[in-house]
Amino acid sequence: MSISRQLERFGHHLIIGISGTTLSDEDKRVLSELQPIGVIFFAKNFLDGTPYEVWLENFKDLNDQIREYAKRDSMFMTLDHEGGRVVRTPLPITRFPHALLLRSRSREVAKATARELKSLGINLSWAPVADIFSHPQNPVIGPRAFGNTPEAAVIGASEYFLGLQESGILGCAKHFPGHGDTSKDSHIELPTLNLTLEDLRNRELIPFQALIKAQIPLMMTAHILFPQIDAKLPATLSQTILKNILRDELGFEGVVVSDDLDMKAVSDMFMNSGTVAQAFQAGCDLFIVSRNINSSSIERTYKIAEDFADSLNKGNLDESVVSAARDRIEKLLAVTPQYIVHPLDKNTLLQHGELAIACAF
Repeated sequence: MSISRQLERFGHHLIIGISGTTLSDEDKRVLSELQPIGVIFFAKNFLDGTPYEVWLENFKDLNDQIREYAKRDSMFMTLDHEGGRVVRTPLPITRFPHALLLRSRSREVAKATARELKSLGINLSWAPVADIFSHPQNPVIGPRAFGNTPEAAVIGASEYFLGLQESGILGCAKHFPGHGDTSKDSHIELPTLNLTLEDLRNRELIPFQALIKAQIPLMMTAHILFPQIDAKLPATLSQTILKNILRDELGFEGVVVSDDLDMKAVSDMFMNSGTVAQAFQAGCDLFIVSRNINSSSIERTYKIAEDFADSLNKGNLDESVVSAARDRIEKLLAVTPQYIVHPLDKNTLLQHGELAIACAF
C-alpha cells in the first residue's frame, strides 16, 4: 500500500483543528491528503466582534469548505462546549454557567445547548465532564465537574448526557479514568496520581460506570500517570487502564478518543516512533490533534500520521487492532446526524438566556 494511502488511513482516526476563520493552504493540504474523520473548533474559528448573521455565515462557509476538501459528506463536527470558561463561540450563543452550578437543571441546559450546537452544524460535544471535583486546588477541572462527590457527579453528568442525546448531539465522557484529583494541568505537564485501582473503583470510576450504563458513545482519555496501576505509561497509552479496566472490567464498547495530543503532558511522547501504535494497542480508536496549544503547524500532525503508516508497514501495529477501531468509528458515524448551519430565532435565545440566569442562583 502506498504511503499516501497509509496516511489517508490515519485520517479515519483523526480529529483535526483548523487554523482560523478561513482555510489556510496548510488546512487545505491536511484536509485533502489525510481526509480526517472530524474537526474540532475553537474560538479562533469564529469571527468575533461581528454581528451574529455575519459570523454565522462565515462559519457556514468554513464548514462547507472543510467537507469539500476532506471529501466527506459525513464528519464529526465537534466543539468543547461545557459552559463556564469552556465556551468558544461568540454571542448570542448562550453563556451557560459551569457544570457545578447546573444541579437539577443539567438535562434542561443540555437540551438548550444541543439546540444551539445543532444550529452551528455541530454534532459532537466533548462533554460531559465525568471527573469529580475532589481536589480543591485542581487547576484544570474544578467547577467544570458536576460535583465534589461521586454521587453528585453521577447525577449531573448522566442528566447532561441524556439531554444532549435526546436532542440529537453525541456526548463524550471525560477524562478517563479521572482528572478531578490532580494538582497539575495536563495542558502544561504530565500529572501523577498515586491512586490504587481500588481507590479508583471507590470514587473516580463511579461516574464513568454510570455513563457507560447509559450507553454514552465516546470516552476521552486522561493524560495522567497512575504509577500504582501502570508505572510507566499515562492512561492514553496504557493497556491496563484502557483495555483491562475500561473495556474488560467496565464493559465499554464505544469509541475511545485521546485527549488532545498537542497537550504538553504527551506531546513530546507522540514525536517518538511507535507511540501512536502503542496508543492503538492500548485501546485508543480516535485521536485529537487540535493545533491550538503548542503550534498551529501541520507538521506534528503529519509526523504522527507517518508514524502510524510506518508502524503498519513494519508490522509493529496489528491490522486487526486498526480495523476494529475503524469499525467502531464508522458504526458511530453512520448514526451521527449531519446538521446544516442556520440562525436561531430571538425567542429561543432569550429563553436560553433566562435559563442561564436561573442556573446562577
